[in-house]
Amino acid sequence: MSALKNGEFTKVDVDGRILTVTINRPDVMNAVHPMVSQEMSAIFDAFAEDPELWIGIVTGAGDRAFSAGNDLKYHAELRAKSGARPASPTSGFGGLTNRHDLDKPLIAAVNGVAMGGGFEIALACDIIIASDKARFALPEPRVGLSAGAGGMQRLARQIPLKKAMGMMLTGRHVPAAEGYELGFVTAVVPHAEIMKEARRWADMILECSPMSIRATKQVVMRSLDNPIMEVSMKNMRYPAYVAHRNSEDAIEGPKAFAEKRKPKWTGR
Repeated sequence: MSALKNGEFTKVDVDGRILTVTINRPDVMNAVHPMVSQEMSAIFDAFAEDPELWIGIVTGAGDRAFSAGNDLKYHAELRAKSGARPASPTSGFGGLTNRHDLDKPLIAAVNGVAMGGGFEIALACDIIIASDKARFALPEPRVGLSAGAGGMQRLARQIPLKKAMGMMLTGRHVPAAEGYELGFVTAVVPHAEIMKEARRWADMILECSPMSIRATKQVVMRSLDNPIMEVSMKNMRYPAYVAHRNSEDAIEGPKAFAEKRKPKWTGR
C-alpha cells in the first residue's frame, strides 16, 4: 500500500500541493502508539520525497483531540508483558519529532487536546493553528515520565524560558488563548473554522516560491542555536539556500513582478 493512502490509524488527503495527515484514533483521543508513529513516518518520508507536494497539515480525527500523546494504556500493557518500552521509528514520535531534515513547511491544526507527545508533534511543526477549544500541556512528570520527544528542548526555545519552565515543571494545561499570548500558537480561531484557517495559511504559503520557503526554513532552523551572527549569516553554507538562488523560481519571481502578473512557481 502506498504511504499516501489511508492507513489503519491515519488518514491522508492530497489536494493539489497540500498533504493533510489525520491521526485517526478518536476513540482514544488520537493517542499515539508505535503503529501510529510507523504509519506517520512512512507518510512523511513519502511527503519529503514527492516534488509535487509542497506543504503538510497535521490534525486529529474528531472534535475532542489533536492527540492526547503517548498511548499510556498500550505503554503499560507492553511493559507488563515484556518489560520493554514502546519504540518509535528513527524519525521520532508521530514520525515527526526527530525529523530535523524536512525543509517543507508543516502546519499543525490543533482541533482539541494536545497533551504530551501530541503537543510535541505540534511543536515539531512550523505553524500552530489552534481551535479556541484546544488545550496544551507537557504533563509527563505527573505520570513519572518526561517530555522526551523534543518537548523540553523545543518549548524552551520557542517561548521565554521562565514561561516554559512554568508549564513543564507543573504539567499544567494551557488554553489556546494563553498559548497565543505565550507565543507557541500562531493563531486561534473558532473551533468550526480550524481546518479552513489551516488551509488559509497553507494557501498564503503557496503564494510564495517553494524554493524560497524551503531555503527560509532550513536557514532559520539550522542557525537558531548558532550564537555568532556573522557565522549564522553565511547563507551559502545552507544547501536549500544555494538551491533556491540557482532555481528557475529565482528567475520567475522578479520576471513576474516586472510583468505585473502572478508568478508561476515550479519548485525547481
